[in-house]
Amino acid sequence: MAEFLFSPSPTVVREDPSYILQVEGISKGFPGQRQLVLREVEFRLPQGDILGIVGPSGCGKTTLLRTIAGFEQPDSGRILLGGQVVAGEGQWIPPERRGVGLVFQDFALFPHLDVLANVMFGLRPTVVNGLRPTVVNGLRPIGLTASALRSDPRSPSAELPNPSQQARERAYEVLRLVGLEDYTHRYPHELSGGQQQRVALARALAPKPSLILLDEPLSNLDVQVRYYLREEIRKILKQTQTSAIFVTHDQEEALCLSDWVAVMREGRIEQWGSPEEVYREPATRFVAEFITQANFLRCERRELGWQAEELLHIPFQALRDQPDPGLRCAELMVRQEELHLHPDPQGGIVIRDRQFLGREYRYCLITEAGKELHALAREALPVGTRVQIAVRQGRLFPLSEGPSVAEKEPNRAKGKSVA
Repeated sequence: MAEFLFSPSPTVVREDPSYILQVEGISKGFPGQRQLVLREVEFRLPQGDILGIVGPSGCGKTTLLRTIAGFEQPDSGRILLGGQVVAGEGQWIPPERRGVGLVFQDFALFPHLDVLANVMFGLRPTVVNGLRPTVVNGLRPIGLTASALRSDPRSPSAELPNPSQQARERAYEVLRLVGLEDYTHRYPHELSGGQQQRVALARALAPKPSLILLDEPLSNLDVQVRYYLREEIRKILKQTQTSAIFVTHDQEEALCLSDWVAVMREGRIEQWGSPEEVYREPATRFVAEFITQANFLRCERRELGWQAEELLHIPFQALRDQPDPGLRCAELMVRQEELHLHPDPQGGIVIRDRQFLGREYRYCLITEAGKELHALAREALPVGTRVQIAVRQGRLFPLSEGPSVAEKEPNRAKGKSVA
């Protein structure tokens, strides 16, 4: 089981093969910035598992990924890969020696090389066109034999000096894995966006890295391609038993792709857990709003329950967790799928808009006080219908945990993606 640590760990290296990555008390700042970008980040990732890191813009997701890769040095703390300290305690292992693969947001394929050559590039320990492949790709080259092989004269891979049989066989192996074995001699501009991303994944897998880092790998693709590729990426990673960490702004993507989800906020991990735990049992209001896009209603304690903004009454037994008896005011979290609508001509809530999502409708509701709520339901109700709302189960959060996602990222609160 993965662990999220809340206190610094001992300095003794834990030779535990079940953890591929251990991040211990990592902090990182940059000149000119008053606040640290990373603040005491700690977690352990089990071998073969996939971690999805989500959070609003500027929370430190990419900096954490770059620090694990070795492109940034932490100011404090340490990082262990496979039980070996790669950063901290006076040690520093450069990126090209960490055995870490990278998949970039913009694919980062070489336009003058075909698919086969792009994949083989990460396997070359020699200098090509003045570039060190391990630095360019963030990949660790595997051992190559000195024997040369006859290259296809049509392929730019023939430009690579003395390509080995082992490297070529490995390149074909990973291309078959991602379903591109018939595209070896095509150039990047002859491929679709989804195919280019699969080439980038194949290149990262080719050197058999101990860990793969993916920086928003699907953000530049069409919706349907993203749905397909996120299933393919998970299947490929599990098939090869490769551990992975990926950064994304898409909550649904993180939940369906990951074994573990880390929600970041202002340089810290706000919550770590399985996708089900993070979604069903958010630790804070911030996590609840960011992951579930839930509704929040201000509540006051009454004799028999909680009253939510004169809109509905929540009996004590309907709460998931009983709050502190001394708590008098709180916010009720209601997920969109848990808000039930009942047409009522005397209702104080009006359906302002309705969006058809295929299997269900998403309703935008407006209260008499002007508060906006959202609900998911299969029943089709006309725009303008007055309704009453009901909640079978709710969860309370103390008031004022800091700026909400809506305040920090208004586009996300409206359902728009944020780059």
